[in-house]
Amino acid sequence: MKQIKLAVIGLGNMGRNMIHRLVPRYADQVELVALCDSSEDQLQRESEKVAGSPKLYTDYRVLLAETDADIVYIAVPPSMHCDAFKLASERGLHVFCEKPLANSLEEAKEMMELSKQSDRLNVIHFSFPLEPTVLKFRELIAQGAAGEIEQAHLYLEFPRWPRDWQQNDWIGTRREGGYLLEVGIHWINLIQQTFGAIVEVRSDVQFPADKSLCETITTATLRLESGLEIQLSGTDQREGEERVSLVVQGSGGTVALENWGNLFVGAWGEAPQLVEVESDDEDDKIHLPIFGRILQILNGEQATVYDFKDGYHAQLVLEALRNPSEDGGFIDLRPQLSM
Repeated sequence: MKQIKLAVIGLGNMGRNMIHRLVPRYADQVELVALCDSSEDQLQRESEKVAGSPKLYTDYRVLLAETDADIVYIAVPPSMHCDAFKLASERGLHVFCEKPLANSLEEAKEMMELSKQSDRLNVIHFSFPLEPTVLKFRELIAQGAAGEIEQAHLYLEFPRWPRDWQQNDWIGTRREGGYLLEVGIHWINLIQQTFGAIVEVRSDVQFPADKSLCETITTATLRLESGLEIQLSGTDQREGEERVSLVVQGSGGTVALENWGNLFVGAWGEAPQLVEVESDDEDDKIHLPIFGRILQILNGEQATVYDFKDGYHAQLVLEALRNPSEDGGFIDLRPQLSM
């Protein structure tokens, strides 16, 4: 098995997770050859903690012009994704891009179309639908554990945004931050992978007086091709602990993912009970982190990942949520889904 040369652009939470947790985990398969961050102090501080001697850059454009990497991990704010991807694509690099795919629907479409013309691997960081508890949730839904589904509710509720551990200069901005973009995008993709296409969106979004800041209160309806409507409730003013959950109810009972990874199931008329899902992703390839799956593919093995088309379809819903129709009605996504 050959070693894959990796370059990492952006040393925020996700970039640090890559170089300090994932690269050491796959040390026999990955060589970290380049790091980039616009903060020279951050770059020096984090590079001192990694093995080897990666080349250091404060400008991703210079890195992408010079690197001998096989794959680049793009972990910068969304406004930089499209430019970084186009430069990486020109160099013939494989790309692993953080979510959301881009900073606008137009950029997401451009990235999707360019990826179709490439023979390189272009993967967006949607790992949530592949996690063990979520796989079990999807299996139960497919098996009809909730019976005929009558209603579903998505909760994106936070006591504050950004969260205490999540401080940077963009994640609270209206331009490229907010809980819909940062957290909601994961659940949009999960819904699409579990239930099929979201074809219509109606939303009501409240913003603070400061037009530079992201959303506060959100209510929305996501209508599926089947006709099922998922109600979304979002807030940055929740009392108590945050709640990030999807609750599905039907004629047979309830199946719910509470706070990302807690699975609850209950027959009709009974209180849902916590279901333990056992797995050991160190040993079971089915449950590899998404980066592990990428390495499998690059080494000629089969693995499930999500590509830029998946990223574009999720961006369609995200942008419809963040930009409600002027008349308060549904936005029809079907013409753009057919692309």
